[in-house]
Amino acid sequence: MKKTYLYILATLLLGSIYSCKDFLEEEPRNSTFVGEFWQSADDVRSALAGNYALLRDAITSGNSDVPRYYVFSEGTPSTYFTIQYSGDGLEGVQTGDFTWRYTIENNGDWTKYYKTIAMSNLVIEKVTAMDETIFVNQADPQRFKREALGQAYFLRALTYFMLTRVWGDVPLVLQSAEDPLAAAQVGRSPKAEVLEQIEKDCHQAAALLGWTYSDPQAARVTANKGSVYALLAHMYLWRATTTNLNSAEPIMQDVASADTTIAALKANGDYGLVDTASYYNTFIGKSREGIFEIAASEQNLEGSSRHIATFFLRQAQVDYYNPTYSRFFVPKSYFSTHYRKNVVGYGWVLNSANQWEWIEHIASIGETIYNDEYPDGVVVTADMMIDNSDIRMRKNFTDVNLDQPTCIKYSNVNYRAQNNAYISNNTIIFRYSDMLLLEAEIALYRSDVGKARSIINAFRSRNGSTSLVAESATKADVFYEYALERGKELYLEGHIYYDLIRTRQYAEFIPWLSPQRFLQGGFYWPVSQLLFKNNSFLTQTSYWIGKV
Repeated sequence: MKKTYLYILATLLLGSIYSCKDFLEEEPRNSTFVGEFWQSADDVRSALAGNYALLRDAITSGNSDVPRYYVFSEGTPSTYFTIQYSGDGLEGVQTGDFTWRYTIENNGDWTKYYKTIAMSNLVIEKVTAMDETIFVNQADPQRFKREALGQAYFLRALTYFMLTRVWGDVPLVLQSAEDPLAAAQVGRSPKAEVLEQIEKDCHQAAALLGWTYSDPQAARVTANKGSVYALLAHMYLWRATTTNLNSAEPIMQDVASADTTIAALKANGDYGLVDTASYYNTFIGKSREGIFEIAASEQNLEGSSRHIATFFLRQAQVDYYNPTYSRFFVPKSYFSTHYRKNVVGYGWVLNSANQWEWIEHIASIGETIYNDEYPDGVVVTADMMIDNSDIRMRKNFTDVNLDQPTCIKYSNVNYRAQNNAYISNNTIIFRYSDMLLLEAEIALYRSDVGKARSIINAFRSRNGSTSLVAESATKADVFYEYALERGKELYLEGHIYYDLIRTRQYAEFIPWLSPQRFLQGGFYWPVSQLLFKNNSFLTQTSYWIGKV
């Protein structure tokens, strides 16, 4: 924290990463003095652009330039993608060992998140003190000030939510430091206090922001009330199920709050599902599904050369990449679990009396069955048990018949020059489908199995799948199917690891996370040892004491 304030001032001089028109194109003023900087609407725009830029840097940086946002989520359980050896130890994360040197020094370091928080604190303090008459050149000076403050509160809340899901207890810093050299060292606050502050910040932001945007060009890639409500919904469900790790029963008051929050978002937000015929548009960004995204449009030269896609794509997508090798690939087991379909036909089965019986049943691999599609019989193979009718299976993945399938969900490639490709896909933080699926989770916590099943089946039918959840499915069955559905719909969107922790489905998908380790909070990350050098009040994550 001692260097944060000076870092912020330097950031304001650099110009914004976000080049979207109007709001996101503002250049910071050429001033190194805080007192001279906060004098106009342009200054506020520059500070907010810097705030969004800092958040983008926090989530897209990491060990070997692999975006930590995805390592923390889909990359931590090896069920969703495999990290091939590259000498940096990143693959160790997939065995539950977060202590490898480069991994913990980079991904265990929360400094960049706190730079984002420090900027939010600075904006909140300075803009609060600015008189609205300073913004007289704005169409609505009062709205301008309210939106600036609302976005800063949202960014602080979102950053703290990202922090507490990764580390649990984290330092809670809510004031900017006028004298960074005299800034007090801060210890870790209990996760309950952090979540309470996130809720307060969200309520502040929601009161200040509207459902629409004063600048349409900034829609989806800056915060509005819908962004806040999406964050609140996730926060309520996370708090409902992780406050007491020893209990499988959620806090129903938080479940109810999540429900009313999503209902308000659906009723008031301008959101909807994108037709599957335009499937990739959702992940290029700024579609009707988008609630909040980190901008990365190459139209404004803000595409990324360290996007998560760059670790999956091959020569078929980027002409100078390796034709067969990529650092990350999708394990075939992902398809056999998440896109499994039942092959039904007639064949010989041993009944309970240990006698062979010719009946219709769900076939196994290697068995010969007969049905309307195969009247002459067919030997069931693994490929036949994959639901290729699901558009997400067909659109998101390629090379599925090879040993190392790849993900092409993000493959909007643009070239600035030869051998200089940039990925032009926004980082999707919250979208509408996510909110609709959370309603199924809420229904399960309320034991409304029928509603949850209907929501899951609606997603599957919409995407062309014929593998629907049966009416006879139990609550436990539907919870598992719910985990599968989020693992399909939100693949590589930064949610899955937290979904598995929150719903207690981790045992089915994370081999290294035992129930005992879960109860000890062993799903949280350790803190980099480098952070202890300048903060004598800092403590290690409890599970990792003696292991780092």
